Amino acid sequence: MIPESADSIEELFERPAEAAVLAGEAWMRLYPLLTECFTVPVLMPELKSGSPDAELLGRCRDFVERIVAHPSALVSGAVCFEVLEQLLNADGLVEAVWPHMKGRTRTETLRMLDGYGVRLRGINRR
Repeated sequence: MIPESADSIEELFERPAEAAVLAGEAWMRLYPLLTECFTVPVLMPELKSGSPDAELLGRCRDFVERIVAHPSALVSGAVCFEVLEQLLNADGLVEAVWPHMKGRTRTETLRMLDGYGVRLRGINRR
């Protein structure tokens, strides 16, 4: 995770963030961990802000890219449901985050958009 998620992680797991993330329980609760500790409290508000912090978005991008690259489809798939789909459901956030995405995350985003039949100008529609 990223440091900005620490408070939410501590609240979700009722223990210090570092201990919670290192415990096996964190992987078993990956979906709520991503939604409640990363996407909703950190990434989405930053993308909605008038002047997003490029350094923070870079850390978010790197974190998401690491999960998308995970060899387990259960882990990498969590990004589709708990990060990318959340952004798709919020107006304009896929477009806002697109310039900050890396290759694998972009590929998954395009796959998701195509699967849902969603076309976004500058992303998968010219």
